Amino acid sequence: MAKASDVKNGNVLRFNGELVQVEEFLHRTPGNLRAFYQARMRNVKSGKLVEYRFRTDEEVDIARVETNDYQYLYEDGDSLVIMDNATYDQHNVPKRLFGPAVRFLKEGMNVIVAFESEEPIMASIPGSAELEITYTEPAVKGDTSTGALKNATVETGAEIKVPLFINIGDKVKVDTATGSYVERVKA
Repeated sequence: MAKASDVKNGNVLRFNGELVQVEEFLHRTPGNLRAFYQARMRNVKSGKLVEYRFRTDEEVDIARVETNDYQYLYEDGDSLVIMDNATYDQHNVPKRLFGPAVRFLKEGMNVIVAFESEEPIMASIPGSAELEITYTEPAVKGDTSTGALKNATVETGAEIKVPLFINIGDKVKVDTATGSYVERVKA
């Protein structure tokens, strides 16, 4: 157990039986009242925001979280199989931890996963991915209005919007957070 004064932004706490990540932790000293810590924390599993005031001497349970780089190997039902790059140990991680960005995950990509005592609690993929276009409609001659976009399917099966000059077989850079086209990758 640690004191509230030991908590830093980014720490993962066990709070009311749930794991929460501290987003903002401020020390407040109002004029005629005792000092306290104002915390804004996000529930790791549900994503809900929790606000709480800690007394300066209040006991808190800081969870031991190990964050590491892993390599994505393949999909296995509702989970993804990842491999530790150093020890070659394989772990199953639920798909939902990656959020909507999981649709741009390609075999062999590096991902970041946080474990709390053998249980994966958080996961993220790189901010952008270079993917090959597997299907798109050919551009219609004369349809060249500024910023015109067409539907395209990338090698992971996800659908994105791309400019008219993109063809089947082109590699494009995709923002994994928004699912938007960034640029064409030069061969």
